[in-house]
Amino acid sequence: MQLVRDGKAKVGEVIVAEYQTAGRGRLDRSFEADKGTALLFSFYIQPQRNRDDWGWIPLIAGYSVAKSLQSFNAVVKWPNDVLINGKKVSGLIAEVVGEGVVIGIGVNVGMEENQLPVDTATSLLVEGGKEFTRNKLICDILEEFQEQFIQWDQGIDEIQPLYKQLSATIGTQVRVEYPGGASQHGTAAGVSETGALILDDGTHVQSADVIHLR
Repeated sequence: MQLVRDGKAKVGEVIVAEYQTAGRGRLDRSFEADKGTALLFSFYIQPQRNRDDWGWIPLIAGYSVAKSLQSFNAVVKWPNDVLINGKKVSGLIAEVVGEGVVIGIGVNVGMEENQLPVDTATSLLVEGGKEFTRNKLICDILEEFQEQFIQWDQGIDEIQPLYKQLSATIGTQVRVEYPGGASQHGTAAGVSETGALILDDGTHVQSADVIHLR
């Protein structure tokens, strides 16, 4: 993000980190990753589509991660957490900077159980992916993102049904926890043209924590 602000970043450039001590996720949550245990990278894009639609960008990124992990039956929890067997294996954040967007993605690859940040997290290693390399995974994710993003940026909305296919949220009863403490219960009915989660009562959720209820 600083390189973008300084005018030194080019569209499409990717920065990869070997470890992370000051990671920042959605709602300003922090997290760490020991050396060599996670795939950690950020990249810069400049969408040409109307900014009102940019809410789909993190969803496209989340879909791209889940699609790249289909051998693990990965799914997306709105907006962009990626789950395997109900546990979080990847998270990401997309932030508008200048004329574009920086997308930061983290995937727990080689973490052992005692290295996981919370008991609701998992890693590819824990899920049996001992031969899964970070080098291959970053290529798979970026290639999938490029394909879906270019179509979306040209006004082709094929990503919407694709996202729905891998969504663990749509059709599920949820509790929405908004910043500030308010909460709401409902059933997730779909995703809007701007990337908002639509509840069965018509509410459009833009920014909140969504808890799946069983």
